[in-house]
Amino acid sequence: MLNIMIAVDGSPNSLQAVQHGVQLVQQGLRAHVVVAHVQKEASFLELATQDSELIANASLEAGMDLVAPALDMLRLAGVSYEVEIRLGDIYVSLLDIAEEKGCGLIVLGATGETMLGSILIGSVSREVARHSKVPTTIVKMPEVLEADEVDGDLSQADTAM
Repeated sequence: MLNIMIAVDGSPNSLQAVQHGVQLVQQGLRAHVVVAHVQKEASFLELATQDSELIANASLEAGMDLVAPALDMLRLAGVSYEVEIRLGDIYVSLLDIAEEKGCGLIVLGATGETMLGSILIGSVSREVARHSKVPTTIVKMPEVLEADEVDGDLSQADTAM
């Protein structure tokens, strides 16, 4: 059985990556999913002024909240999964998780919040793909039609009738 690591940060892009993993399993791939989430470590100032254990626990709890929608998707689809939440450098930690869990495939969502972002692959996705020892799939969000494109298509359809 193939272990697939899917990086999840709670964004629509990462949920699209989860959907891609679900589709792979539904198409017959025998796989177990490792849902991976990494929180940045607290800054020196935060650590100096706060209880470091409280900060770490809050970060881990926030991570569980962020992956909850992904876990719901996997559960509903009947896909076998486990969760790994870490604190640290994001792309390095994701690669560590993939190696430790024996993953043969990594799936990540691409960023694309802005026009420029939709052209470029996010820095985490790019770095994971660049340094990964296993195949890495970067899932792009489906393109959404601009509102005036939809309106234009509807008005053309109306005149054709």
